[in-house]
Amino acid sequence: MTAPPDFELRNAGIGPDPLSLSTIADVVDFAVLLLLRDYHCPKCRAQVQRVAEKAEQLERNDTAVVPILPDSYEKATDWQAEYDLPFPLLADPHGEVGEEYDQPRRFGVLGSLHDLIGRMPKALLLDLRGVAEIVHVHEGETPGDRPDIEDLLGRVDEMRDSFVFDCTLVDC
Repeated sequence: MTAPPDFELRNAGIGPDPLSLSTIADVVDFAVLLLLRDYHCPKCRAQVQRVAEKAEQLERNDTAVVPILPDSYEKATDWQAEYDLPFPLLADPHGEVGEEYDQPRRFGVLGSLHDLIGRMPKALLLDLRGVAEIVHVHEGETPGDRPDIEDLLGRVDEMRDSFVFDCTLVDC
């Protein structure tokens, strides 16, 4: 797999502001990055609320959920005030993280002019143990094409269960 690009963005939710991927990696073993479409997107709003319902299970799995809203910090704080999310909510007003992580777009030049019609959702599962790597990617082909949070949690469980300790490096 590939190494995830680091970033640092303003955080309107839980945790330090600003928040970087390297800071997240210092705290948890896994992270789910949710690259959202737009402040006005009802499917994005519903997605973060569904994920918030699983916050305790995510915490038990040592997994941080990090939604990244391609909009201003002020709009991210509006979401946080409305939904009281139990995890970070990062503001990416210029969509730089979406670009860095190759978030899909549709409608060519027209889609690049406005996130609501062009940007598609994307979710990435990161394994932050040791050298960070992207271990699963879900690229939305339509505005509603999003991974099920239970599927992502299952993938974290599989990764955690598949860990094999290497006794060649230490005395077992």
